[in-house]
Amino acid sequence: MKVVILAGGLGTRLGDYTNTIPKPMVKVGGYPLIVHIINHYANYGLRDFYLAVGYKSNVFKNYFKNFKKNSIPFKAKIFNKNCRITITDTGLKTLTGGRLKRMKKYFRKDENFLFTYGDGISDINIQKLIKFHNRNKKLVTITAVRPPARFGELILKKNLVSNFKEKPQVKSGWINGGFFVANTSFLNLIKKDNDILEKKPLEIAAKKKQLIAFKHFGFWKCMDVKRDKDELEKIFKINKFQWRIN
Repeated sequence: MKVVILAGGLGTRLGDYTNTIPKPMVKVGGYPLIVHIINHYANYGLRDFYLAVGYKSNVFKNYFKNFKKNSIPFKAKIFNKNCRITITDTGLKTLTGGRLKRMKKYFRKDENFLFTYGDGISDINIQKLIKFHNRNKKLVTITAVRPPARFGELILKKNLVSNFKEKPQVKSGWINGGFFVANTSFLNLIKKDNDILEKKPLEIAAKKKQLIAFKHFGFWKCMDVKRDKDELEKIFKINKFQWRIN
């Protein structure tokens, strides 16, 4: 199964860190956050990665071009040997929906694929996420998590997403944690480069009752501001982002 990582944004809220590099390339524990994300998927046997880049795309290209087989002392040795990483420049000003739409050329018709953001790390069980998506047969599965109230809120009825609201004051406690599974038919709901994934495409899917939530009760954190990076550094020192796979 293919994995798309949306990694093209400016990341301006991280301040000086993103003046010279894209946010997913900011290092935690000595390695870019996007490498930790790839490594987590690789631990579940995923091999085929597609990075949808934009801002300072050359930084991604240079890093992975010079990537050495033994450069990461993590649990997923398969990452170093067998993973294929395809980097696609999806435009400097393209928004999240548009970036995902531009990756359509890599998929077959009616193919399921995984996608996530390049600034969030979690101990989510990827195989359970995939099985949940296959069992429920919806267009899109979104991972619902429970952190602070500054992200898109999901209104749930059991597991079915009845509404999707971008960055309100969280009331129900569930928010968009990324880590999606989708069918390529979902890409038909994205019309242009300036479509924001978290607005019209996901809102339409919710109205059609084709957006379902996989509730994740474990660790999840995104790197939005410097405080987040500092907290991730502390967490990495404790467990190296190496979680038990159930």
